[in-house]
Amino acid sequence: MGAFALAVGLFFYFDLGRLLSLGSLQEHRDELLAFTDAHYAVAAGLFIVTYIAVVGLSLPGSAIMTLAGGFLFGSLWGTLFANLGATTGATLAFLSARYLLHDWVERKFGGLLGPIQAGFAKNAFSYLMTLRLIPLFPFFFVNMVSGLTRVSLGIYVAATAIGIVPGSFVFAYAGRQLGSINSLQEIASPNMLLAVTLLGLLALAPVFYKNFAAKPL
Repeated sequence: MGAFALAVGLFFYFDLGRLLSLGSLQEHRDELLAFTDAHYAVAAGLFIVTYIAVVGLSLPGSAIMTLAGGFLFGSLWGTLFANLGATTGATLAFLSARYLLHDWVERKFGGLLGPIQAGFAKNAFSYLMTLRLIPLFPFFFVNMVSGLTRVSLGIYVAATAIGIVPGSFVFAYAGRQLGSINSLQEIASPNMLLAVTLLGLLALAPVFYKNFAAKPL
């Protein structure tokens, strides 16, 4: 618990969040690309480890990390590396909530736990898949609260790894397009417009889900 709090405190004290921003990514674009080209395996490893730390400690910046993955490694490899980092980090957050931070998470989110518990009780895998595919709740919230449920670790990992693939690909694809922009004229390119459209559809997914769920069968 103490190490967890210390790591989070240091992150905010040194304002490391500024490094996990689109502006920082664009500012250091050439250096990041040069390092990745020269040391691909090291860059991929550092990316995955950083992603694990961000998600495992429930820090802000996972979306930027996925954009960076697409920017540095391409849509497909960026999606894979982001998935590895996000799933591993989410698993660590899940285990922390279950065994280390149980009381704190219950105090913090106890009022919202009822509906989550009911959903897991019906069909844990399908419910968690829905939460991952349709981001009704923040990613870190689902990670932490899931640790207080009876869902097994295997189901949690499988549903998370599969459920975040579409969102990861959309952000990685968008990151790839951002990384290829050299002038303002290129912002209106077909690939960039497609990336923006996909991001817009992903953001609207919760609205579509609520409207669908509200209709009687």
